[in-house]
Amino acid sequence: MRYTIVWFFLRIPDIVRHYLNEGVMKKDIYQKLARHLDNLPGGFPSTESGVELRILKRLFTPDEAELALHLTLIPEEPRVIARRAKLSREEIAPRLEEMAKKGLIYRVERKDRVTLYMAAQYVIGIWEYHVNDLDPGLIQDMNEYIPTLFNVDAWKKAPQLRTIPVGRSISTQREVLTYENAEELVKSQKRFLVAPCICRREATMIGKGCDKPEETCLVFGKAADYYLQNGLGRLIDKQEALDILKKADKAGLVLQPSNAKKIVNICCCCGCCCQVLKSIKRHPKPAGLVSTPFVAAVNQETCIGCGVCVERCQVDALSLEDEKVVLDVDRCIGCGLCVSTCPTDSLTLVRKPETEQPNVPENVFQAALNLGRARGKLGPISISKMQIKSKIDRRLASK
Repeated sequence: MRYTIVWFFLRIPDIVRHYLNEGVMKKDIYQKLARHLDNLPGGFPSTESGVELRILKRLFTPDEAELALHLTLIPEEPRVIARRAKLSREEIAPRLEEMAKKGLIYRVERKDRVTLYMAAQYVIGIWEYHVNDLDPGLIQDMNEYIPTLFNVDAWKKAPQLRTIPVGRSISTQREVLTYENAEELVKSQKRFLVAPCICRREATMIGKGCDKPEETCLVFGKAADYYLQNGLGRLIDKQEALDILKKADKAGLVLQPSNAKKIVNICCCCGCCCQVLKSIKRHPKPAGLVSTPFVAAVNQETCIGCGVCVERCQVDALSLEDEKVVLDVDRCIGCGLCVSTCPTDSLTLVRKPETEQPNVPENVFQAALNLGRARGKLGPISISKMQIKSKIDRRLASK
């Protein structure tokens, strides 16, 4: 017994060193993951407080953080990722699936073929995938992080959402492109899902929510499959999706689909809870930050000063002066909420001049790449290297 006690005390420095080293390694893996996420289009910038590392520690175990480092923007089979991570194929497949279920990476299902996995951005991505397992601590950290995470300059150059008018605000005589019309965007889809709005849910959980409907986020196609498999929403039919657009108009919610002609989602956003709209509202000229083809116009001669439009505007672009509505065009994002309920038709939407029309990317992948480039990431060379490396790993993994 005496010798055991002596041995234990002699080993104390080694035991302490082991746990200190383990703590350093865990901290280092989260820093590596933060840099990895920051190299993705959406970004994950560092802060002085280290709140971004606290967020990662809440979401990822050290082993999950280590494995996430080996995923890229290219969807790949588990055997390819296994080779890169120097792990067995048998071990890695269930681990990747578990991480996809937790909303840490993205899964691409293929009929009668092997499932593919790829990296998920933090926003739009990992954060939204945690709508069903929020807690006050994570919400507090996220709200602290948002001002740093939302890069106004990069968003202005390459927004990931755009604003389109609610249906009733568009005149039948006005030319509207298919990808500018919410109803047409929905009708072009084949698979529909509705999910809770994470912004309104998190606000409600900390006592700062509003009375607007929560189940309003529309998701389409392959993205709908991911949401369904992860229990993040429910499948609906086309008619219910169209009804949700009408519900959004009635509730005064801004329609914000993917900034692409081929969309994967439509967010229905309020200015009090939506993290994107809140960030935009803090800017003195929100109109310059959004991708929108329209702006409101006012006829003060017919305005009766009822104030309905002022209440419905989500970005504080309207006010009443001498019982007449006044529009700040630098704040107007062209959502049409003020137009659809004006009792005297004193408000209309007009198309911006051709020189101010936004360039809408073909798909969400192109929109994401544009954001990455606006942040100084993912140039043509780095993308080519990523593609070449993936091809090499795929060939080697097949041997």
